Amino acid sequence: MRVVVIGFGSVGQAFLRMISEGGVSSSGLWIHPRVVAVADSGGAVVDEKGLNPREVLEVKRRGGSVAADPVHGRPGLTGLELLRDVEAEVLVEVTPTNIRDGEPGLSHVREALRRRFHVVTTNKGPLALALPALMELAEYNGVQLRFSGTVGGGTPILDLGREGLFGNRIEGVRGILNGTTNYILTRMAEAGLPLDEALREAQALGYAEADPSYDLEGLDSACKLVIIANWVMRMESSLGDVKVEGISDVTLDQVRRAEAEGMRVKLVASAVEGRLEVKPELVSRRDPMCVDGTLNAVTYRAEPAGEVTVIGRGAGGSETASAIIRDLAKIRMEAAKLIA
Repeated sequence: MRVVVIGFGSVGQAFLRMISEGGVSSSGLWIHPRVVAVADSGGAVVDEKGLNPREVLEVKRRGGSVAADPVHGRPGLTGLELLRDVEAEVLVEVTPTNIRDGEPGLSHVREALRRRFHVVTTNKGPLALALPALMELAEYNGVQLRFSGTVGGGTPILDLGREGLFGNRIEGVRGILNGTTNYILTRMAEAGLPLDEALREAQALGYAEADPSYDLEGLDSACKLVIIANWVMRMESSLGDVKVEGISDVTLDQVRRAEAEGMRVKLVASAVEGRLEVKPELVSRRDPMCVDGTLNAVTYRAEPAGEVTVIGRGAGGSETASAIIRDLAKIRMEAAKLIA
């Protein structure tokens, strides 16, 4: 399995560390990805015979870009140029999320699908803006588009809804999809911190970015909700279809009143009867979905199974990289079925 990696931040580097031993296992299935190219903002490193993951990681650490490789480095080479230049079967697209226009990830994914690459991505931007069209493009070209790491990191939220509940009718979904806001609301409830102080604590711990607006305004949760709605519930929707309200106006007094009533204020994303919404809600402390800290939780309401909840860590380089491995294994299994 010849793989191109575009994007080399925490997730891309965690992926290469995982495969540096030569093979990785997902649910007992061993796969042996051969990375032939890696691109970051400074350029690319390319060796169609296969790169040494440890050497790529070391070059990145020492030189700041994979393009600093003295033998195989290609300074200034863009992701699109790389896709047009290299022979491979799979693109792993892990550039940062951009919800304004999805770029450059959207162009990377489109180009790869048109060139009949399978695509594995953890980038929410292209999917939140154009998932139905991308799924159609993948089907037209006879390749797979996989993205289980976009929702829940390593927690199989999408897999549960799409495969684990196969045979059920998914009537609705509610979830806590953003670890940053969940941590802030938890600290407000448990430590009595005002929102701005809880935010500073989250930033100090690395749970929140220097500019936290994407999380606080509910946009990260909205992107994930769109992906769930499209993939699990077969709704053709995009980010513009979601009614979004973040947590910026949540007060300590509101949190305290909720606590007194056995409730917690949570940022809840929901898809019910065709309506997509993200907003602060009161959730009973007895509700399985009422998780604390940076945990994520999603409850599917299915018929006839009833309510099914999955809980897990929603972020982290290693956790999300494990979802990439899972998706690569699924691509291999589906390809094997076609050959058989």
